[in-house]
Amino acid sequence: MQKRILSLLVDNTAGVLSRISGLFSRRGYNIDSLTVGVTADERFSRMTVVCSGDALILEQITKQLAKLVDVRDIKVLEPETSVSRELVLVKVSVKPEEREGVITIANIFRANIIDVGRDSLVIEMTGSKSKLGAFIDLLDEYEILELARTGITGLSRGADDVRYL
Repeated sequence: MQKRILSLLVDNTAGVLSRISGLFSRRGYNIDSLTVGVTADERFSRMTVVCSGDALILEQITKQLAKLVDVRDIKVLEPETSVSRELVLVKVSVKPEEREGVITIANIFRANIIDVGRDSLVIEMTGSKSKLGAFIDLLDEYEILELARTGITGLSRGADDVRYL
């Protein structure tokens, strides 16, 4: 099974997310990750959709999305020609004597401590999916109280390195 990261430029209007997610659900396709945010031009939003399937299914998803009226542009973000990141927030339960160990792990991964409580730390980190996974694996020896991941978002590199559909 292959994964595909699609960057969609869509109209910033009510119901767009529902129409796009409806396309996936009606056809039995799964969305692995979805992030949405307004662009520099508030008339448009950027959606980053990560989906998986065989080559035929991924082509069908891409073609069917391109037919939607609200979709202005689709870019396939290939790993070699794009930059993609994910954000994770992790709240870790730590006793005072454990803090230094968690802070050391955070520093190694260039993560940021964004909140300090009496018995916990909240850590913010951005990076690739594999980097975030390795970070979370190292925190397994501590009690993770809460964890939130944004899903992948990305942009193509340069202007000519993108496959436009």
